[in-house]
Amino acid sequence: MTMVGVVVSDKMQKSAVVEVRKRALHRRYKKYITQRRKYMAHNPIEGCGKGDTVEIRQSRPLSANKRWIITNVLRKAEILQ
Repeated sequence: MTMVGVVVSDKMQKSAVVEVRKRALHRRYKKYITQRRKYMAHNPIEGCGKGDTVEIRQSRPLSANKRWIITNVLRKAEILQ
């Protein structure tokens, strides 16, 4: 299983917190609702930073909270000066 999300924290060594957003249609009110979930992911190459769009895939438990691995950096964040 793979998902695409945005890195919201990269302060740990070889770990990152990735936020995945999903839009779903409410059955009764017919409005779109944005749902979000944060996953702690293993970052083996430490090649992604805050704001990057990454692809994560599920893996075996790597620690108490990490069950995902960053497989690909899809887009780097723009650096504003």
